[in-house]
Amino acid sequence: MSKGRVLIAYSGGLDTSCILVWLIEQGYEVLAYMANLGQEEDFEAAREKALKIGAKKVYIEDLRRVFVDEIIFPAIQANAIYENVYLLGTSLARPVIARRQIEIAIKEDCQFVSHGCTGKGNDQVRFELAFYALKPDIKVIAPWRIPEFYERFPGRQALLNYAAEKGIPVVQTAAKPWSTDENLFHISYEAGILEDPNVTPPKDMWKLTVDPEDAPNTPERISITFDKGIPVKVVNHNDGTTVTDSLELFIYLNTLARRNGIGRIDIVENRFIGIKSRGCYETPGGTILRAAHVDLEGLVLDRQVRSLRDQFITPQFSHILYNGQYFSPEREFLSASLLASQKTVNGEVKLKLYKGNVIVEGRKSDTEKLYDMEESSMDVQGGFSPVDSEGFIKIQSIRLKKWGESAH
Repeated sequence: MSKGRVLIAYSGGLDTSCILVWLIEQGYEVLAYMANLGQEEDFEAAREKALKIGAKKVYIEDLRRVFVDEIIFPAIQANAIYENVYLLGTSLARPVIARRQIEIAIKEDCQFVSHGCTGKGNDQVRFELAFYALKPDIKVIAPWRIPEFYERFPGRQALLNYAAEKGIPVVQTAAKPWSTDENLFHISYEAGILEDPNVTPPKDMWKLTVDPEDAPNTPERISITFDKGIPVKVVNHNDGTTVTDSLELFIYLNTLARRNGIGRIDIVENRFIGIKSRGCYETPGGTILRAAHVDLEGLVLDRQVRSLRDQFITPQFSHILYNGQYFSPEREFLSASLLASQKTVNGEVKLKLYKGNVIVEGRKSDTEKLYDMEESSMDVQGGFSPVDSEGFIKIQSIRLKKWGESAH
């Protein structure tokens, strides 16, 4: 008698393959699901493997365009960033993966969903909060939090022994002494030798970007056009390439950034669960886009709107993404506010890409008139009388004079 149907988020790797077989061993009927978010993966080989080891059905879903349009571009509009450095690449992908997993679970009448997240990380929180928000009655099986499972498999060797016993194919590769998570937006490196925060990442660890020292000696010059804070066109002025489709545009920016060594960071961050974690990340195209968007806002965004967005929307939106609360009333509220803040973010930014750097070389907007060259000029009065500043300074100084009198 089956205990019920489970849809597992499957990667094709050792952990989720062993979990899939273990769930069958426990008496569940198991279906597998893989999300294509742009990671370099042999999806058909993974499908065959899942079926071979007992999955009743395998779903492989291409979610790249949804990922770009619904998650990545709004994150760019928000200038989303965690602890001032991390561009949230892993966090951004989770809502897209979880939402499709629940849709398939409903379609296939699965009472359970499962994942291979560890019991110490952020991802278990991100996935499960999304599951419960989207289908409150769903039941989650998290093997790495079940004593029966993690005591049976205390390390990689125990998993390898189980794989051999159960006939699970294991691709023997030179094991990298770190773990990775990859999608179209970024790749992360954690654990293993990186757990010592003072260990310098080896040169061969970085997968996406060339070492900035080895990047071309000739700068690559591009321009990015934004409409309401969304990138709609990229032009490469070195070779004339023009890209406008959202998915193709983002993939092209990744290509440009990768060959110019752009997007590497190495940080210690605070996980939502309360543990500090060292992570290395490559976020190539996203690094270019954020730099361009931040710069354009200086030209076209009202001062007070920008101040409110920077103080409130950007940090809150970033924390909501990091903490796995994308499917929440507060995120819907912030998204509506974000759209309102981006109405005037229209224009073009010129950039130089050179040896790991994104250098802004100019910006313009044909529709937004907040910047007035004559008004700003030191050589032309342009409707602004310098005498007016005298009264402004007097008013501003009233409070400071009082403070000065009492303080001295």
